[in-house]
Amino acid sequence: MSITPAAPDSVVRSFIEERRSGFLSDLAEWLRIPSVSADPERAPDVRRSAEWLAGKLKGTGFPVAEIWETDGLPAVFAEWPSGDPEAPTVLVYGHHDVQPASREDGWHSEPFEPEERDGKLYARGAADDKGQVFFHTLGVSAHLAATGRSAPAVNLKLLIEGEEESGSPHFPALVRAHADRLACDAAIVSDTGMWSAETPTVCTGMRGLTDCQIDLYGPDQDIHSGSFGGAVPNPATEAARLAASLHDEDRRVTLPGFYDGVVALTDEERALLAELPFDEDAWLRTAHSHAALGERDHTTLERIWARPTAEVNGIGGGYQGPGGKTIVPSSAQLKLSFRMVAGQDAEKIQQSVREWVAASLPAGIRHEITFWGATRPCLTPLDHPALQSVARAMGRAFGERIRFTREGGSGPAADLQDVLGVPVLFLGISIPSDGWHAPNEKVELDLLLKGVETAAYLWGDLAEHWNPAEPSENAES
Repeated sequence: MSITPAAPDSVVRSFIEERRSGFLSDLAEWLRIPSVSADPERAPDVRRSAEWLAGKLKGTGFPVAEIWETDGLPAVFAEWPSGDPEAPTVLVYGHHDVQPASREDGWHSEPFEPEERDGKLYARGAADDKGQVFFHTLGVSAHLAATGRSAPAVNLKLLIEGEEESGSPHFPALVRAHADRLACDAAIVSDTGMWSAETPTVCTGMRGLTDCQIDLYGPDQDIHSGSFGGAVPNPATEAARLAASLHDEDRRVTLPGFYDGVVALTDEERALLAELPFDEDAWLRTAHSHAALGERDHTTLERIWARPTAEVNGIGGGYQGPGGKTIVPSSAQLKLSFRMVAGQDAEKIQQSVREWVAASLPAGIRHEITFWGATRPCLTPLDHPALQSVARAMGRAFGERIRFTREGGSGPAADLQDVLGVPVLFLGISIPSDGWHAPNEKVELDLLLKGVETAAYLWGDLAEHWNPAEPSENAES
């Protein structure tokens, strides 16, 4: 493994402080570009954002910084070889597109005119995700300045996509098409957050997702419930029966084989989750719910981070207008989503749904099932050396012990894991109050600079403590 002298903390912090003003000025310039991927009229702005970033990465020192075209909006790829044949190769993922925003949504300032107030920078994309992408530029510069290197201690690559806020429709194809250029030993996702400013954390995994619509058909048209009800199958009733049978009395999913292969929490992981200062009442207020409910014998955090789930997202059929209309409807619909954890396979879940529906419906009910793709779960073991480097680097920056979380949602990180066959790590400094996708999105400037500092320490730590060529029991899950 490569040995790079540890960057002195004081040198790193002084370097960052000296360049703080210029760094924030550059970030503000990028934030002024309204790179809204969901709005076709903003496509030129998304391209302008990609070009701006590629130019800035070249100015930072990356010898390679390219615009990568897709069938939609462009991504940015950059590469900076270490020069050390034993150095690990690390790919940083993020995105440069943003959610729509306008002053009329409730913003206190113009969303694409960054404004600094009380140590916070307000703008669309400040946290999600331009701020968290951009801290890597100053971070690698601080790493070089403090270690005296002319190139990073790792082979550093960046892939910054332009369609994440639109569901990353072309991202899997992009990764497959450029798999040779993207080849790496680990991927680091800087599109995530921490528990809080007081409790810095590293995310270790995300759940996967597959969702579907089940269309049920009974009579060829709506028919009179007095003349025919109780004597013919009712598709709305059968949709309700399917929804009701999805869970048992312990709130476990009843699909045959649903839990096959699930990687359960270890005792250590459960203990670490229990250490987090979780306030369930506050969480319920955020959820706008009046009670917590879920799989028996698991805590709320375990349920949303580490357990697979099935949800009824929508159910409908028949008459929905005012008053009554006594019919047996001709059709009904049921929308379901399944969050998967490590060890589960989307194709097996989909096949189980098909078999469950076919076995549950009576004669006279026809059905169609439409699945909308799938995202695999990703999980990196706590003792993986690359994850430990992330935690150590963050611990140096924050000056305290780093705890671990997971994410209940799903994202394109799994595409990197699937196509490139590498562990996925998460490095983010955003906190819940940053308001992703909401009016008045912001980033805490002190935390943003902690992200810079973490990146400055990380590359040397990875080079010193991790040799991907060495056999390890902790392959990616």
